Amino acid sequence: MTAHATENDQVIPPMPERTPKALRAAIAEHAPELLPDFDRHWKRAIARSADTFSLPPVPAFMALWWGEYALARDPKLDAHVHDLEIRASESTDGAEARALLEEASKIRHRVQKLEPGE
Repeated sequence: MTAHATENDQVIPPMPERTPKALRAAIAEHAPELLPDFDRHWKRAIARSADTFSLPPVPAFMALWWGEYALARDPKLDAHVHDLEIRASESTDGAEARALLEEASKIRHRVQKLEPGE
């Protein structure tokens, strides 16, 4: 896995292996501000899995945090998505708000599909 540069020479770290341990290490290194929430959510997901003898909370956890890290590792993209969401929340035009949220959603869905190493 190698980092890649954007148009402005901003280095974006690659996506890690798709495991909780690798994702946590990547967050710790490249987006440490997310680590407390990641750890708290992980403990909840594991507790829920243990309580229900079911694994679905773990894949749901990974899906959520895969996307969160994918955005956080690219500060410009992360800021763009948050700007779209803020503008939508402040808009008084329903059609405009919907269009802004759709754009943010498309970006979030696109980063969910990233593979390790990308």
